[in-house]
Amino acid sequence: MDELKAIIFDVDGTLAETERDGHRVAFNRAFSDVGLDWNWSNSLYGELLAVSGGKERLRYYLERDRPDFDPPGSLDDWIVAVHKRKNHYYQELLAAGAIPPRPGVKRLIQEARDRGIRLAIATTSALPNAMAVLEQILDPSWFEVVAAGDVVPEKKPAPDIYHYALEQLQLTARDCVAIEDSCQGLAAARAAGLKPIITVNDYTRNQDFAGALLVLNHLGEPDRPFEVRWGAADGATYLDVDLLRRLHRASVG
Repeated sequence: MDELKAIIFDVDGTLAETERDGHRVAFNRAFSDVGLDWNWSNSLYGELLAVSGGKERLRYYLERDRPDFDPPGSLDDWIVAVHKRKNHYYQELLAAGAIPPRPGVKRLIQEARDRGIRLAIATTSALPNAMAVLEQILDPSWFEVVAAGDVVPEKKPAPDIYHYALEQLQLTARDCVAIEDSCQGLAAARAAGLKPIITVNDYTRNQDFAGALLVLNHLGEPDRPFEVRWGAADGATYLDVDLLRRLHRASVG
């Protein structure tokens, strides 16, 4: 019988509300640093999240909304420099405790670790940013693999980062469950052979999650039940290892 051997987590929007309260705020501070009055509002940032990766998102914004922008020097160099400033502010926000974990995250990860289920990360976020999240809200040493950023050629919705994580774990997709928050993450996981569980946030709640095992508003706590958006939770009110195993067993059976 196929058994659940590992859980592979996305980071931004899945482990914490890093997009709304972290990356967006940090981008705005970086823009101010370089003398620009640009402001990425919550609604605008929600649109930009259609593009995975911070540098890619900034380039898309320039092409779509600021086609007349004339950077000092090379556009590629300017994007890299602004993104570096953004990352500095993002890590400051994390260090200040401004971005707490989402409900159920710490509980589920601790339980999985205690019960011998391996843990991994698969994110398009830059490695320093992913590590900063893990250091602030969890323990990076709990994760055997932290697959992040530019370690693969294509970012989500391409499956590259999941293929890389599975290769590093030396497991197959049938051995694992992914936990994601967006349709891009869903597409990446499914293209790699995984059937993910989705925990939506304000930016992704209305996306199409056809093909997910379960769609929740968050992972839930014993005193803070989740809301099932799609799928069957067998009467459970929070996501724990037993529910994960039942979902995984049904998906590979």
